[in-house]
Amino acid sequence: IVAVGMVDGVQIDYYDSITQKKVLKQEWMKRYTIREDPNYLERLTGILQGSQQTFKANIGIAKQ
Repeated sequence: IVAVGMVDGVQIDYYDSITQKKVLKQEWMKRYTIREDPNYLERLTGILQGSQQTFKANIGIAKQ
């Protein structure tokens, strides 16, 4: 599973189910989160890990 965040056609972040981490791709986003919301990456990584588990469970149900 891969999730990609986009703003005006520019990738700002992504989450990869293999690494299970959200990664910021733009310097301005890194500066903003450090200054305004230092827990952003940790919080969003947790949310996306939960979404990944839900998605996997739903796929298992659909396969049945």
